[in-house]
Amino acid sequence: MGTRLVELKDVSKSYSKITALEHISLYVDQPEVVGLIGDNGAGKSTLIKIISGVHMPDSGEIHIRGEKVSQWSVAKAREAGIETVYQDRALAEQQTITRNIFMGRERTGFLGTIKQKEQDIEAERLMRTIGFTSKVFSPDSVVGMLSGGERQGVAIARALYFKAALLILDEPTTALSLTESEKVFGFIRAVKDQGSSCIFISHNIYHTYDVADRFVILDRGTVIMQTDKKDVPSADVLVKDLQVIARTGAVSARPA
Repeated sequence: MGTRLVELKDVSKSYSKITALEHISLYVDQPEVVGLIGDNGAGKSTLIKIISGVHMPDSGEIHIRGEKVSQWSVAKAREAGIETVYQDRALAEQQTITRNIFMGRERTGFLGTIKQKEQDIEAERLMRTIGFTSKVFSPDSVVGMLSGGERQGVAIARALYFKAALLILDEPTTALSLTESEKVFGFIRAVKDQGSSCIFISHNIYHTYDVADRFVILDRGTVIMQTDKKDVPSADVLVKDLQVIARTGAVSARPA
């Protein structure tokens, strides 16, 4: 086993008297897709905010590529190659794919002029890298004309432009059809093929099973299960495991 890309050790976080996370330990290797599963209130949002540097944990340790970090922040997370795509995707729908990918980090030349052709070429490369195979779409396509799954692809392409080593996807298939969800799964697989890792956050076990290599299950701020996909033959088996945990209150002993 090589050096972990990201590792949390015994991390806890509270807001006033509410415990959001309690003694969380998990890791992400590279490249892999980790499925983070949990219902509303399980602690998923707090966890991704800690990994992405929005919040510091109250206790515990954060390790990046084997090194313990202190004074963790959004800036440090981005320097480490951690990018988050939230549910709203933060896209400017009236702008083109190129404008959305480069917005805020435009390539400029003499006197600050934007290198539009260079940006279009790079946008085209990123689109093809993650699986935009249709010739219908070009870098000057308006994002508002794309489907939900294709908009997720633009947000993912933008994260790759930012040199993401770890891409955190927050409920990326919410409100998407099966066909559109499959497009997102294809984009995620392409990201892994390029050598980057993903945390796929969802409450949908079946969607997560389709795309993840490993699963981390959260419930009320604690990790109740971690397991490799190879140890769970189907999504139905994973659902049954969780039902057993819910009945008995025991943490799963499946290997992680």
